Amino acid sequence: MRAEVLFGPERRRRWSVEEKLRIVREAAVPGVRVADVARRREISRAQVYQWCAAAREGRLSAPGDGIASFVPVEVAPMPAAPGPGEVEAGQPVEIGLAGGRSLKVWSSLPTGVLRRLIRAVEGA
Repeated sequence: MRAEVLFGPERRRRWSVEEKLRIVREAAVPGVRVADVARRREISRAQVYQWCAAAREGRLSAPGDGIASFVPVEVAPMPAAPGPGEVEAGQPVEIGLAGGRSLKVWSSLPTGVLRRLIRAVEGA
């Protein structure tokens, strides 16, 4: 067994808030694996997950950085389709959003509610 002893300046790296947020955004891209981001940045996966959790909880942000924070979202089941003899409430519609996300709603959803919902999903 061979051991290597390092002498000299401290080996611990210091990450600025901007660097941490850049890594969190990189890891949040759909289809990207946290392990790949961590390997590229030469840090542990656990560190990336810790920074992601801190960002979600609002503990990782620079004042006035303009970075969108994570917003809690509650997913509710689609309302039941109207039965025979009931008033037609609209048809289900799927809306494609930025980042490959989609939103399924009834076509009869009020426009104002739909706008707020789309902004909330795209801002998350």
